[in-house]
Amino acid sequence: MSKSQKKKNIPGDATRNKVRSLVHFCADTGNIWLHEHRMLLIHAEAQGAMRRELIDTLGMARARALLMRMGFASGVQDAEVFKRQLEGVSDQEAFLVGTQLHTLEGVAKVTTLELEVDRTAGKFSGQFMWENSWEGNWHMRHYGPHSAPTCWSQIGYACGYTSALMGRPILYKEVECIGKGDKHCRTVGKPLEEWDDTEEFKRIFHPDPIAEELRELQNQVVELRSAINEKEKLPADVVGKSPAFLSAYGLLKQAAGSQITVLLQGETGVGKEVFARTLHERSSRSKAPFIAVNCAAIPHDLVESELFGVEKGAYTGALASRPGRFERASGGTLFLDEIGDLPLPAQAKLLRVLQEGEIERLGDHKIRKVDVRLVAATNIDLKQLVSEGKFRSDLYYRLNAFLVKIPSLRERKEDILLLAERFMEKYAAIQGKKLRGFTDKAKRALLAYPWPGNIRELQNMVERGVILAQHGARIELEQMFSSTVEEANQEYSLNSTGNLDLNRSSAGKALCEAVLEGGLPLEQLENMIIRAAVEKEGGNLAASARALGLTRPQLAYRLGSLQQKGEDSFRLQDPFVNPDVC
Repeated sequence: MSKSQKKKNIPGDATRNKVRSLVHFCADTGNIWLHEHRMLLIHAEAQGAMRRELIDTLGMARARALLMRMGFASGVQDAEVFKRQLEGVSDQEAFLVGTQLHTLEGVAKVTTLELEVDRTAGKFSGQFMWENSWEGNWHMRHYGPHSAPTCWSQIGYACGYTSALMGRPILYKEVECIGKGDKHCRTVGKPLEEWDDTEEFKRIFHPDPIAEELRELQNQVVELRSAINEKEKLPADVVGKSPAFLSAYGLLKQAAGSQITVLLQGETGVGKEVFARTLHERSSRSKAPFIAVNCAAIPHDLVESELFGVEKGAYTGALASRPGRFERASGGTLFLDEIGDLPLPAQAKLLRVLQEGEIERLGDHKIRKVDVRLVAATNIDLKQLVSEGKFRSDLYYRLNAFLVKIPSLRERKEDILLLAERFMEKYAAIQGKKLRGFTDKAKRALLAYPWPGNIRELQNMVERGVILAQHGARIELEQMFSSTVEEANQEYSLNSTGNLDLNRSSAGKALCEAVLEGGLPLEQLENMIIRAAVEKEGGNLAASARALGLTRPQLAYRLGSLQQKGEDSFRLQDPFVNPDVC
């Protein structure tokens, strides 16, 4: 192969720098990121010890299959990251990113010997040399020369990355391996159907029989537990495992078996109506109607007619008699949300209904019996409203017979990802998308966010992420959050030499890229920084110089140059530059 041909098979500087720029080290949180996927920097010896334990426990064949599947999953992950990052890059360049990552991650130095790739036509053929393969070296050191190639996880990675990039199964085989005594490792990759002996590899990439056996036993245990605890099963819309949630749900289950009035208290968006519906469905009234009323949404002069009904001619516009919500809910459950907004006259009538089980329609004197289980909800402290004279004390004590406090999402961190997954499945089905979950950075942001809007806010945010996410990919941080929500931790990326760039924050990196790409001249950037410093210090030159790490004369000189060019008209509080200031 000529030098010019070899050069084509090496990622360009821009692509190599792009790969390095996506690796970030955050000393504040102890996280390493490849774009939004969390990575680990671990000892090769520790990885080798795990590999050895797998071999000794499962045997060589099963350990090989397991490690190949692990490598395959890792390769798919990396391909997923760079599919979006390298849009518009040539097929060959996009593929060579995988070889660059293999090298960057310390697995082996990859040299491309031959490469033909056309994603549109589905064509792929490649041959690569691996030097300093950690897996091959490790196997040779601990087990001696093996009869077959030993770079199992690396082969899996190559298969996963290329298959994901090509959108079809691509199989690699090691034709030479340092683990079996060869000088270096050499691999050949091509579509699965172009190989003669693929059955063994098909079996390897399918779940191992021992894993299937364990999974079958696990399923049997789950089924037995489900049969025993069928009554304890959570409804489809109720998700949670945190102690705060389970405590509230436990109270709800206890109340479901009785007819007692229940008061649900919690912030807006915590799921009070979901709790009310669950209470109804678990009660003996589940076959009867469940009627929900938002008291805050009804004008005060219409509350009584909405709740208790109205007779024809009771007021102007009452052209026909109609039952109220109590009559419609008779035999079932009436849910009064935001009951603290109920006007005082309606509170008095509500109290009578609760005590006597009777109503009178507006404009009628006929007594009607109703059999209603009342569930009320509030996002404010009714006791405080009582002390302010805005809520009847006798009604408060009647409603407060069985209080269930629903925790905010901030108090049930363990449930955030469970809820997010449930909402993702729901909206992905609606949108007709198949998604693979959330990126690691997105999950971290979900857990760090304070959720002032609680579950309702989470639901809306996940729906937005599902809409913006690409089919077959993971939901990313920026697709859910319209602004950055993570704490401002300093992250460091790799520079062009492969070293950590300790002097460039993510914001600084963006400025550097703007300068290097020609969108922002260096002189203009310097002028912007000087202006910002002087404006921040109110025109005080000495303070501005300290902020910029310059001496006062140095800053004065730069400002003088700006003023001579007519680019600025600062009125500085320093006679060194502005003689008018004394």
